[in-house]
Amino acid sequence: QVQLVESGGGLVQPGGSLRLSCAASGFTFSSYTMSWYRQAPGKQRELVATIRSSGSTNYADSVKGRFTISRDNAKKTVYLQMNSLKPEDTVVYYCNVVVGVPFPQDFWGQGTQVTVSS
Repeated sequence: QVQLVESGGGLVQPGGSLRLSCAASGFTFSSYTMSWYRQAPGKQRELVATIRSSGSTNYADSVKGRFTISRDNAKKTVYLQMNSLKPEDTVVYYCNVVVGVPFPQDFWGQGTQVTVSS
C-alpha cells in the first residue's frame, strides 16, 4: 500500500533553513508527481511545491526563491529545502501523491511541524 513518511521538521529561527524529507513506498515512485502542502490550524491545505516525474517544478508565490523541491528516485524520497524561513512558514507540512487509474486517490503523509520563531 502507498505510504509516505515525512521527517525533518522542527524549530528554527527566522532566516534559518530546514530540509524536509518524504520517504515513499508502495508505488512506482519515479513515475509520479510528488507535492508538498502545508496547513495552518483552521485553514485549508495549501499547495507549496510540486515536482513531476520529468523533474519540472512549480512553486506557490509565497515560497518562490526560498524553497526548493527535489527528488531522489533511487531513494524514493522527495525533499523540500526551505531557506530564509519566516514566522508565517510556521505550519504543518504534508507530502502528497495522487495514485490510481482510473480512479485517482490522494495519499498523504502524517505531516511534520515546522516552527519559525526566535
